[in-house]
Amino acid sequence: MDDVVELRVHGVAGASATKVVGHPDLVQVAGDRHAGFYRPRPGAGAADGAAEMTVEGYRWGGLTGGAKLVSALLLVLLPFMLCNLTVWLRPAAPDRFSLLAALCRLLGGTLTAGFVLAIAGVSVDLIGWQCASYQPCVAGRPYLSWLSAMPVGPRLAVLALVPLVALQIVWGISARRARTFAAFGGTQGRPTVDSLDAAGFWDDGPSVVWLRRIHFCLGAATLDAVLLTALVPLGGGTVGMPLLGIAIGVLGWCGLLLCRRTALGGLSPTRSGRLLRAVTNVLTVLTLGYALTLPAADPKPAQMPGFEGETAGLFGAQAALIVALTLVTAGRLRTRRGPDRPALLGLGTPFVGAAAASVAAAFAATLVYWVADWLDRGIVPDPARLDPPGVPPLEPPVSYWWAALAGFVALLTTAAVAIWSMLLSRARRRAMAERDIRNDYPDAQPEAEPRLRELRELREIIARSHLVDRLGPVLVVFLAITASGLGAAAFDLVGIGPTRLAAELIGGTGQPELVVAHLTDVGIYVISLLVVGLAILGVQAYRSPDTRRVLAVLWDLGTFWPRTIHPFAPPSYGRRTVPELGKRVSALARKGGVVLCGHSQGSVLAVVTLLQLPPATVSRVALLTHGSPLHRLYARLSPAYLGEPTLHEVGERIGWRWRNLWRYTDPISGPIFPGRAGRGADGDAQTVDERLRDPRSLTVDPDDTVPPPVEGHWAYHTQEEYRHAVRDLAARLPIRTDDAAR
Repeated sequence: MDDVVELRVHGVAGASATKVVGHPDLVQVAGDRHAGFYRPRPGAGAADGAAEMTVEGYRWGGLTGGAKLVSALLLVLLPFMLCNLTVWLRPAAPDRFSLLAALCRLLGGTLTAGFVLAIAGVSVDLIGWQCASYQPCVAGRPYLSWLSAMPVGPRLAVLALVPLVALQIVWGISARRARTFAAFGGTQGRPTVDSLDAAGFWDDGPSVVWLRRIHFCLGAATLDAVLLTALVPLGGGTVGMPLLGIAIGVLGWCGLLLCRRTALGGLSPTRSGRLLRAVTNVLTVLTLGYALTLPAADPKPAQMPGFEGETAGLFGAQAALIVALTLVTAGRLRTRRGPDRPALLGLGTPFVGAAAASVAAAFAATLVYWVADWLDRGIVPDPARLDPPGVPPLEPPVSYWWAALAGFVALLTTAAVAIWSMLLSRARRRAMAERDIRNDYPDAQPEAEPRLRELRELREIIARSHLVDRLGPVLVVFLAITASGLGAAAFDLVGIGPTRLAAELIGGTGQPELVVAHLTDVGIYVISLLVVGLAILGVQAYRSPDTRRVLAVLWDLGTFWPRTIHPFAPPSYGRRTVPELGKRVSALARKGGVVLCGHSQGSVLAVVTLLQLPPATVSRVALLTHGSPLHRLYARLSPAYLGEPTLHEVGERIGWRWRNLWRYTDPISGPIFPGRAGRGADGDAQTVDERLRDPRSLTVDPDDTVPPPVEGHWAYHTQEEYRHAVRDLAARLPIRTDDAAR
């Protein structure tokens, strides 16, 4: 087996090369500092006792959560990352008209518009329009008083640059790591989201360029519409109204491109995107010029005209899109029971879309209301209470009140339903765990009883690992409250906020609206504390390797798929890892055989890489997965891409030279082909899965001093079953003619 290479690929959280290979003295044989291939230094001995073959490790953790700055900035891009995941969680039914993809891209467009509205709400509305026009607000604040000396038009033109700069910064953050992936070159061919074996599947560069143009135009046109809506009443409509009409037309153009990914007038998407960018640039310059030339005016110290309706319309559009995603997704579900039933009730697309909208609304509400609280010197603005004399009457959009209230109610209700579901399923989960333990130790001796009592903790570990499969009611509650809460913001279009609605429905002496006002205040502070907690977590991740490794799990899982929905999402590491791993496997296969060993997320990378390789290379490759989430997570969350048909195709391509090791105690992994346990003849899915007993025994080994530990998700490669599987797979690799001759 000297010509066979055992190529190991680690999972999430960026394991070190030493840990992957199992040897302290390594040399890098390919790749760079971000992602590379490592072997034991010649003459330094074998790795993990694998003397029969060469061991090589692929470390790709430097591409994702391993970097300090990347881990800290992840939270800024969280809504965009969640939105990008939506289309990859769609049902397995064909999306013939790309309706789900169009709805997902439109939802992504509303996130960009909402980001611009939130920044404009702070810089243009709160500071430029309300605070600068009210002398008590700028009193004692020289850093703001200079604004009050400017006419309102030039003042808003200057402050309108802040959202544009923020848009550029967000893109810069998301593009920072993409340069590392682009340097590799990626795959060749036209990208597609329909087939994992397509040549250009992982090369999302063209899609990102196309989407970036649209989202920049969408954000700029949103800002133009905000400015023109507020300034046209002050400067007349001769120039302003046509510009406002063009801004609305640009927004519609962006929506059409996101829906159809086709252009107007027979132009290609690329040319149409460039034309759209040129028109938007001219529009923005003309809008700023229009603001600069407005005659001096003294607007009333109240909310900027039109801004209330714009934010309410945005939240209403997000609610409508979430409802549409839910209906379309539910209409394409295929009823399946047993181990192949879809995760999240098959509603992963609308669920993650609702989560993206909720997180974005929480970020926006926190920013707007904390700035308003600072500007009005600590007095929380609310129409149900009278502000003290001398306090600036700042009025953030009531839509953010609705968003905060909905977030607070969703948080409480979802937590209550989750606790209820956990308590209701506790007995069943414990029974399952007890059954699993008895399956592993059916003939436990009396002297092992103390160890069995200690393993009651193991039972809880196993029970918690099954918990996610029992939280269907939580998903339904979260979807319903999120859509209802965002839709309730539409009341703001007619000037009705939570407090006024309570007064209209209940009536009385003013107590109902005060109760709702205080409840909304609590909601804002709770949501704000959660956002601040995320920010602290990001700073802690920058300083602490342990915290950074925890966040790296979220990063690695969230940035696996290509960016085809939102260009501001973190870049996909698959753009480099898949073609790079494929290139290395091809090079090794030309010299001999390869046993490709993937742990956890590394097993997913191994499978999608095999789908990209030519048949001549695949014939020299065997696959060993361990601690793999391929079925438990990916096949059930992304059935359209990594469902059972795709996994069967992988097995057939490699001639079923595939072993999968898993444990009951592993909360991540499971069998690849559940329901087909056992050992059958070669060429069948029954030969793939092999469950390992954990711990290995209940008593102390003769050569040890303590009982074997519970391994859980790690250390598969240190066990004898792993070495046996590698040797078995290597022996099943076909022998080339020149090998036999030697």
